[in-house]
Amino acid sequence: MRRSTFSAVVVAAVAAALTGCATGGAAPGASGTGAPIPELGPDQQVDIVFESYNLQQAGLWSDTINGLVADFEAQHPNIHVKAQPPQGSGTAGAGTASSVQTQMLAGSPPDVAQLTFDTLDFAVNELGAQSLDGLFGTEAVDATFGGEHPFHPRAATLGDWEGETYGIPYVFSTPTLFYNATALAKAGLPADADLSTWPKVAAAAKAVTAATGKPALSVSCSVKGGNWCMQALFRSAGGDVLSQDRKTIEFGEPGAVSAVTALRQMYDDGVLANLDSTTQYESFAKGDVAIQLQTSALQGMFMKSAATGGWDLRAAPMPAFEGHAAVPTNSGSALFTFSQDPAKQRASWEFIKFMTSDHAYTEISSKIGYLPLRPSLTQDPASLKEWADDNPLLAPNLGQLDKLEAWESYPGNSYVQADDILGQAVEDAVYYGKDPAATMQAAQERVQELIQ
Repeated sequence: MRRSTFSAVVVAAVAAALTGCATGGAAPGASGTGAPIPELGPDQQVDIVFESYNLQQAGLWSDTINGLVADFEAQHPNIHVKAQPPQGSGTAGAGTASSVQTQMLAGSPPDVAQLTFDTLDFAVNELGAQSLDGLFGTEAVDATFGGEHPFHPRAATLGDWEGETYGIPYVFSTPTLFYNATALAKAGLPADADLSTWPKVAAAAKAVTAATGKPALSVSCSVKGGNWCMQALFRSAGGDVLSQDRKTIEFGEPGAVSAVTALRQMYDDGVLANLDSTTQYESFAKGDVAIQLQTSALQGMFMKSAATGGWDLRAAPMPAFEGHAAVPTNSGSALFTFSQDPAKQRASWEFIKFMTSDHAYTEISSKIGYLPLRPSLTQDPASLKEWADDNPLLAPNLGQLDKLEAWESYPGNSYVQADDILGQAVEDAVYYGKDPAATMQAAQERVQELIQ
């Protein structure tokens, strides 16, 4: 159970005040009085801005989120929500923190923002995300995580910083091994082939590659944009990206390097395809690649492609390396508030609670396909039971919640550069002939300099 203390809030506030001039951020967790922000009056009208990268995605994503905003306003007629995508260009999920920073420097940050977990350090220590424990009290925050269908305990703490909750986890996925059972069968493999370890995956991919004449496997972690998933491979091989005290970069150490070396071997063996992020999922959807480690958020698209193409889509948990247990990490985001006005802070809190409620996850999971962070909803006939029963591919993803570890954020302002350096190093070592140990060690040294 998380516990906040007054002294911790004060220390965090002082630290952020020292950096606020450079970023436009406010002191994290500073509510001004130390007392919980009061409830709104029944006739007190409040306008808030909600920024969500899901609104960059037309169709099911934006329709579902806008529908939930309308549901919230119907329940809270005195709170009016302007829902907007991140300001500026970019792909969905990219540039979320920079959008908030740009608006903050202009004096008008969104009241609630959906930020990816790799920005947690930056959001708290540079942008001045507010401590929800500090604003509303630990009991109120704990109650939000509870209820008839509580948050999974490993999900509930993903938006925590130094023991306090700054973000309520919102939507995310885990690395899932999708495979084309029809293609495996044509290569003489059973539809329920054992793909629990990377050597077994490599053997299956070798059989399919021999039958088709083209690489049968792709791994989204191995290219730029897949570092959340690459962190899972590092940990599954006994390595990590960052030390426990958050001071030392570790992805150039032997454990992490062994994961990169394993991918390189599969590429050298001709079974791992060298494809960028978009081409990876498109090639799997077309049936050109038979096995893919990918975000579970693409399950809906793959199901539609399999139905259209007449092939059998299956899913399995992320494979393990020999001698190690698989350690899945999460992609995705949490909801943070940046408002300085008490009325807007209270309205923002009511909105965050609604967007992570049983009703919201019923809508989000059944319509978009994201993992329900309140997993017992999948056993409730009034909620997601029918949907879960009709979606057996959900089981591996849901089961990985029990082993989930957080997508680490890098310290300081250079987290984007750090991620780019790591992504390029992995690509160079796996696909372009560079020595894995030397390449990863050099990248580690470069990122270490960035976070000093």
